[in-house]
Amino acid sequence: MHGPASPGWLLVALCAATGAYCLLRMRSAVEEQRRAAGGEALMGFGMAVMAVPTAVVVPPHWVWVAYAVVFGGAALRALWAARTSTHHLHHLVGAVAMVYMAAAMASSPGHHEHGGVVPLTGALLLYFTVYVLWSGVRLVPVTAVATAGGARPVGWGDRPELARVCRLSMAIGMLAMLLTL
Repeated sequence: MHGPASPGWLLVALCAATGAYCLLRMRSAVEEQRRAAGGEALMGFGMAVMAVPTAVVVPPHWVWVAYAVVFGGAALRALWAARTSTHHLHHLVGAVAMVYMAAAMASSPGHHEHGGVVPLTGALLLYFTVYVLWSGVRLVPVTAVATAGGARPVGWGDRPELARVCRLSMAIGMLAMLLTL
């Protein structure tokens, strides 16, 4: 990622922590949550590696090609999964954004021309901005519903509000990364 090192390291920490929590969510008893968490963990760790400041290391060209291949595969998987759940459309957009950023990094490693916003960059920025605002509104606290006395406690992997926070964090990270293109 291009730009100052301090925000880059904060983005690395945010994305790595999000990826780690998504790994915890993979222990859920619900299969659909496990599958979604696996894709989100890949995205979180992929974003963390991509966000490492270029002042520290400039990856060789083949790394960005590998990124494009891996996230291209993730995009195809999300497209296939979108047949049964519209939530996977968000995964599809995220994977396409990763492929796009990897292609941008591969085409000009070390420096970028800032001659204006490319239409795809603008569309992705708009999508993730709307997603961040929409997700933030969904996190506004509502009156808690008391659980029945015999209900089993919810584990860390099954807490929907934390899953939303993960997705929100990754969308904010995606916005930050797209702004540096």
